[in-house]
Amino acid sequence: MRNVTETVKQLIIINILFFIGTLISGDVAYKFLALYFPENHDFHAWQPITHMFMHGGYMHIFFNMFALYSFGSALEHFWGAKKFLFFYISCGLGAALVNTAINYYYFQEGLNVLMNHGFSKAEVLSVLNGKGSNEIVPILNSPDFKNFISAYMGSVVGASGAIYGTIVAFAFMFPNAELALMFIPVPIKAKYFVPGLVLIDLYLGVSGGESIFGGGGIAHFAHVGGALFGFLIMWYWKKNQFNANRWN
Repeated sequence: MRNVTETVKQLIIINILFFIGTLISGDVAYKFLALYFPENHDFHAWQPITHMFMHGGYMHIFFNMFALYSFGSALEHFWGAKKFLFFYISCGLGAALVNTAINYYYFQEGLNVLMNHGFSKAEVLSVLNGKGSNEIVPILNSPDFKNFISAYMGSVVGASGAIYGTIVAFAFMFPNAELALMFIPVPIKAKYFVPGLVLIDLYLGVSGGESIFGGGGIAHFAHVGGALFGFLIMWYWKKNQFNANRWN
């Protein structure tokens, strides 16, 4: 790959190795390394880190790695390896934090309704883990509990949160750079393109809509979380003129 910086290259290699590993091991790897809700019995302490190296399919990893190559190399060139890696991992962790916080809200909202119907938290968790009374099952299967079930049972994979932080940083540093997508023939300046992309994800997350690429199962709030943490870090660095310093 031409003009790819060393840290970005290593991150791409690690992501590809993880992806190959999941193709070989299948669901076992996802159960172990994807990010689950903290109260889910499949949650492990390392998942906020490992989930950002996992991907759900060929197109998923292709778009994320292409974005990492396109935007990450420019940032690492100006910042140096240590600063870029700190930023990238921080945005990935921020994405996990925001997504988990939203899931906690949905989980707690549904749990409160069930507890008002006379079920204890222990009973609800027992049912969610496949061990409890069947009388709660019809309630949980109703559309009103879609977000509750998804928050507890769902998992998150992908570098998208870290990538969103990366493109926010790119827009911070190169606001007038012109960007284009395959379905938008007219280039758009980064200072307009990136906020627009984040707002679309925020809308889709709140409305429960599908991705602009089609299909469901997209962790929109993880994207927004990565972008938010990227913005906050860049704002702090700019405020303290830290973005002029290299870490190596």
